Amino acid sequence: MRKAILLVVLALALVSCGRRAPQPQAVEPQAFADTTPPSIIYPAFGDADPHPWEGRHPGHYPVHGLDVSRWQGPIDWRTARKSGVSFAFIKATEGGDFTDPMFDEHRRGAQAAGVPWGAYHYYYFCRPAHEQARWFIQNVPKGADLPHVLDMEWTPHSKTCTLRPDGATIRAEAQRFLDILERHYGRRPIVYTTVDFYRDTDIGRLPKTEFWLRSVAGHPRNVYPSAIWRFWQYTGTGLVPGVQGKVDINTFNGTPETWALWKATR
Repeated sequence: MRKAILLVVLALALVSCGRRAPQPQAVEPQAFADTTPPSIIYPAFGDADPHPWEGRHPGHYPVHGLDVSRWQGPIDWRTARKSGVSFAFIKATEGGDFTDPMFDEHRRGAQAAGVPWGAYHYYYFCRPAHEQARWFIQNVPKGADLPHVLDMEWTPHSKTCTLRPDGATIRAEAQRFLDILERHYGRRPIVYTTVDFYRDTDIGRLPKTEFWLRSVAGHPRNVYPSAIWRFWQYTGTGLVPGVQGKVDINTFNGTPETWALWKATR
């Protein structure tokens, strides 16, 4: 009933002002604040090219999840969840003019299966931050279970953009992107990055920022000295039931109870 009243009010406004109002952004149904720890912890996923871990390794962490894009094709999310997938970060956009063609299917599938999801944006240094932030907002509805992600890494193999700005410029652009998304979605995004990018740009200096770090051949505390991380991408060759072929697997830095609380309040 409230929705119908709102539509009537909007229609009257259109008639009275004589011009078209902007279309409201679609909002996905948001999951309730679930503070229940995952039912499957310490999942036993396979790996097509396993690393011989020493010391503290990914298996010591209880909560694992995926990041996916069009390269994974259709995913059986219910099977993935039953195998121990506790979250998913799904590629939505890159630059200022590309959307991942599987984004909508992946996010709807994850949501239907009860897999908490967030979206990520692959950043290109040939467009200003505000344009890329607007593109992301245009294509990603509100209502995600998790904070969204700014993916920043060098792009040496890109056919359109291989720029390498200095660290100060990159940090300033990242700050603009994060601020815009935080104002729109009400949550500050996480920053995903790689070893060389983290080292070259000093992006770890960004304030109020949680990091998702890639490290497939060593624990983050050794590869990223003094870095504080929330997620760790520990393989790009994972084998997970429900997913065709290889997939990135990540772990959350904390207990199942910490994960449940973080997910509900972050």
